Amino acid sequence: MILPRLHPAPVPFAAVPAVRSGIGTFVSRWGVAALLGGMVCIAAAAPPYSVTPQQRDAAEQVAQAGVPLTELAPNAPERYTVQRGDTLWDIAARYLQRPWRWPQLWGMNLQQIRNPHLIYPGQVLLLTRAGDRAVLQLAADTPPTVKLSPRVRAEPLRDLGIPPLPLGAIEPFLADVDVVDTDTHEHAPRIVAGPQARVLLGPGDRAYARGQYGAGDALSGDALEAPVGRPRVLSIYRNATALRDPETSEVLGYETHAVGRAQLARSERVVEGPDGQPTVVPATVDILQAREEIRIGDRLLPQSGRDTFLYIPHAPAAPIQGQIVKVHGDALRYAGQNQIVVLNRGRVDGLEVGHVLAVLKERTRLIDKTDEVRPDLLLPGERNGLMMVFRTFERVSHALILQITDGVQSGDRFANP
Repeated sequence: MILPRLHPAPVPFAAVPAVRSGIGTFVSRWGVAALLGGMVCIAAAAPPYSVTPQQRDAAEQVAQAGVPLTELAPNAPERYTVQRGDTLWDIAARYLQRPWRWPQLWGMNLQQIRNPHLIYPGQVLLLTRAGDRAVLQLAADTPPTVKLSPRVRAEPLRDLGIPPLPLGAIEPFLADVDVVDTDTHEHAPRIVAGPQARVLLGPGDRAYARGQYGAGDALSGDALEAPVGRPRVLSIYRNATALRDPETSEVLGYETHAVGRAQLARSERVVEGPDGQPTVVPATVDILQAREEIRIGDRLLPQSGRDTFLYIPHAPAAPIQGQIVKVHGDALRYAGQNQIVVLNRGRVDGLEVGHVLAVLKERTRLIDKTDEVRPDLLLPGERNGLMMVFRTFERVSHALILQITDGVQSGDRFANP
């Protein structure tokens, strides 16, 4: 797509439609803007951020009069310059007592900030109070003036815009951790042999795997099949962790951690053996990647696709309560800010991606030493911080700790914020 030649003289950055800071302009819907010999070229399409109808409705209601001063944070700044590394949650927390109500922050000025995802470092936010209400505006002196010269400049604007949350804390977790039910775990295909009777394998090695169980005419399960014309890549995992409900001890699922990846080269099949009996010929797999040695008995699962949710924080519409099943990480008992926990509630319980939940300290039992009778006391669970659900499964969910006062541990409860 080619636009008309730009004026060679210095021009305000905000005055060039194709390279504006991105508040509702079309360039934010593409990925890269490049200036080529005085011509602007747009390329590398990228999907725009979206805003739900409910969020837009909430913003439109607030936009009519701003937000009540009682909703503002005590130290809400009059002027704030958006910094690299900021998140939408960070900025909302600066201005509002309840950061997950970011549509109100956005609705403070719906004409200037048409999409809250299109806020960029360097922009200046101004807080204006009028009576018992407040509005948020973009300062007139932002963005700054820059000189455009006829040489290539390319920047991925979607990387410059502030994200809703610290995505770096979530994205590495998504590729290698999955949750499966009991049946899937128990009947997952497994590696049964390696070359030259080796029991430890690495990248570049060929191995053999089975999806079926049993022998002869008593085979059960699904055989591993290699699709024709396209590769099939499987995750290799071991030592799946049973996720048990803290109250009932019921197994809610198995958390799997990938230790490598393999490509299915040949399908598993059954042939007639030398004795005339059905004999299994295992599938052939090639080890593509390994974080540690692959072992005989390791299991195979389909690769879990990376989620592409926008992680827009919002409170659950209905009341919900539950407990933390475990803290993610080896040998970790407590979780702090930007760490991940597993919850004993999932999609069947109404949890969805973006739900913000309050973390409560577990109730503490103690003896009242001030009383001669020494009665037992049960201290109530106090609010300890906030977390956001970023991935849901049938009966469990993963959440990111966003704010915390004290360490979070297994058994701690959560509820609506």
